[in-house]
Amino acid sequence: MTRTVSDEQTAREQALIETVVASFAETPDPRLRELMQALVRHLHAFVREVRLTEEEWDAAIAFLTAVGHITDDKRQEFILLSDVLGISMQVIGVNNEAQGDATEATVFGPFFIEDAPEIPIGGDMAFGASGEPCWVSGSVRDTAGNPIPGARIEVWEADEDGFYDVQYSDGRTAARAHLFTNDDGHYDFWGLTPTPYPIPHDGPVGAMLEAVRRSPMRASHLHFMVTAPGYRRLVTHIFVRGDEIGWKDTVFGVKESLIKDFHRHAAEERTPDGRQPGGPWSDVRFDIVLAPAE
Repeated sequence: MTRTVSDEQTAREQALIETVVASFAETPDPRLRELMQALVRHLHAFVREVRLTEEEWDAAIAFLTAVGHITDDKRQEFILLSDVLGISMQVIGVNNEAQGDATEATVFGPFFIEDAPEIPIGGDMAFGASGEPCWVSGSVRDTAGNPIPGARIEVWEADEDGFYDVQYSDGRTAARAHLFTNDDGHYDFWGLTPTPYPIPHDGPVGAMLEAVRRSPMRASHLHFMVTAPGYRRLVTHIFVRGDEIGWKDTVFGVKESLIKDFHRHAAEERTPDGRQPGGPWSDVRFDIVLAPAE
């Protein structure tokens, strides 16, 4: 809705912006000064564009307060908010410019934890989590095609009920692990066939999504974080081709290059490592290319 603002009122508002921006002029760190002054300009521009009411600003403060109150060491509601607003993906895009055929990055998500257990190549990262077994294999190489031995691969995912281990109250560690590539840059492990699930929507971010009639559902995915000395850290997912959520992923994380074919197999089909999974299983290949560190 367009609202007419008098010249006098416009001048007053602009004068306040200039005063606040100037208040950061003596900031010793030039980058911090740039960030704070740009933040002021953009926030004030938003307030002026929508003619924000005092009641709306109070509601925004209450919302952010609620986001803070629900955040703890196992649930990061601020990351969730950043994700559903597309800010996480925008920051990732800005900081992961294309380099050759380097694998594309996507959102980190709120459920990564440090010190996941190590598994050997061919190991099982499910640790009893419910779901269909999935054989994941691939390689880690540089943009010239050379294998990267000893690359650390962190993997984590939700179980078939749509929950990560940290969302349970029993302290379990499941469906997460780390492993290292071999001398040829190869890796493989058993995980779970990814399934769609909702982001936690019992808090303020969920209430916001409900108010704007947006789904909390995430496309089926498996998380990866890959690190190696001399290379840019890669945080990414792989997604299931044909997934029912697909491009409607609520955190905007899906990229065409990360959509993979998960091949389904009957229980009696032989697995690559001779395992007997006792039921249907799947397999997927994900070849990873790391960009050089800048």
